[in-house]
Amino acid sequence: MSSNSITNESETFEIGDSTVHRLGFGAMRLTGENIIGAPADEETAREVVEHAVDCGVDLIDTADSYGPAASERLIGEAIGDPDDVLVATKAGLLRNREGDWIAHGDPDYIRNQVLTSLDRLQTDTIDLFQFHRPDDDTPYEDSVATFAELKDEGIVDSVGVSNVSAELLDQAREQVEVATVQNRYNLNDRGSREVLEICDDEGIGFIPWAPINGDDLDEHADLLDEIAAEHDATRRQVGLAWLLERSDVMLPIPGTSDPDHLESNVAASRLSLSDDEVQRLTEAAD
Repeated sequence: MSSNSITNESETFEIGDSTVHRLGFGAMRLTGENIIGAPADEETAREVVEHAVDCGVDLIDTADSYGPAASERLIGEAIGDPDDVLVATKAGLLRNREGDWIAHGDPDYIRNQVLTSLDRLQTDTIDLFQFHRPDDDTPYEDSVATFAELKDEGIVDSVGVSNVSAELLDQAREQVEVATVQNRYNLNDRGSREVLEICDDEGIGFIPWAPINGDDLDEHADLLDEIAAEHDATRRQVGLAWLLERSDVMLPIPGTSDPDHLESNVAASRLSLSDDEVQRLTEAAD
C-alpha cells in the first residue's frame, strides 16, 4: 500500500467547536528514551507529525510532561497552529531524569504551564487542555477550577480530564463542561468501563491511552491472529478497529515515532469488523 493511498477513514466526533476524525495520533513517543529529552532524530519526529496530518489525522494529543516540553515543541515546529487540526495537551505532571511521573495540580503551576504550552505549540489558544492526573496534595476541585477559569478567559477552548474515576468525573463536571476524558483502556484493560459508560451516555469524548500494547496483543494472540487473517490485517490494526467499534465516543490515539508504523495505524480506520468479531473481542476480557 503506497503512502499516497493512506487516509484516515474513521468517523468524526465533535470536541467543542471542532470536528475531528475519531482515530487520532498520540505524540508521547516523539521524545527521547523513557520519554525524557528530545528524540535522537528530531527531523524524523517532525516528519511523523506532518505525515499524520497529510494522512487525515486531525486530532493530535500531547502533554507538557512528554520530554518534558520536547513533544509540544516538535509539534509546534512541524505544523504550527493549523485551523483544521485539533492539538490537545495536558498539564499536571512533573518529571525528573529518573523518569518518574509526579502529580502536581497546584493552580499556579497549571497557569504557568499553559503559558509554556502556548509558546511551544505556537498558538494563541489551546484547543483542548487536559488535567493530566489528580494530585493528592491539591484539592481536585481547586485544580479543575483553574482549568475552568482558563476556559472562561479564552486561553483554552475546551477542557478535558484524565486518569479519573466516575466520582472525580462527576466532580469535574460540576465546575466545567468536560469535553473529553483520557483514561487507560484497551482490549485487555477494561478498568475504566464505568467511566466509558458515562461518556457514552453524556456524549463526552473518551480518549483511551495505551490503546494497544504488547501485553494486549500477546494475551489475545490467537483470537487477534484469526481475525487479522480474515482481513489481511495486523494484530494492532484489529485492536484499533475494535476500539473504534466499541463506542461512538471512543477516540483512540495510537502513538509512534516511525512513519511506516504511523501509516499502519491509520490504515486500521479502513478495517470493518463484523458484529460477531466485535462481540468475540469484547467478550475476550469482559
